[in-house]
Amino acid sequence: MSVADKSALIAIKRDIDNHIGERVQLKTNGGRKKTVIREGILEKTYPSIFVVRLDAPGMCRRVTFSYSDILTETIELTLVNDNRKIACM
Repeated sequence: MSVADKSALIAIKRDIDNHIGERVQLKTNGGRKKTVIREGILEKTYPSIFVVRLDAPGMCRRVTFSYSDILTETIELTLVNDNRKIACM
């Protein structure tokens, strides 16, 4: 991993840290040209991953993603309140 990639991951983590507890929209690839869009609450961050609690009627589901998922655009994370996308700098 290059120094630029490492600094981009640190910037992404810092950006996510600033929005813990906020509502986010996740856009992921569901396979076979299918996109899955879900909303949830940005719950926690760890050194390598972050946790999103998804809104699902009658159940509490948590999913984890790595910061490199955002860097490689495997997922898109958008803040619902101000419609700002969290992305690599």
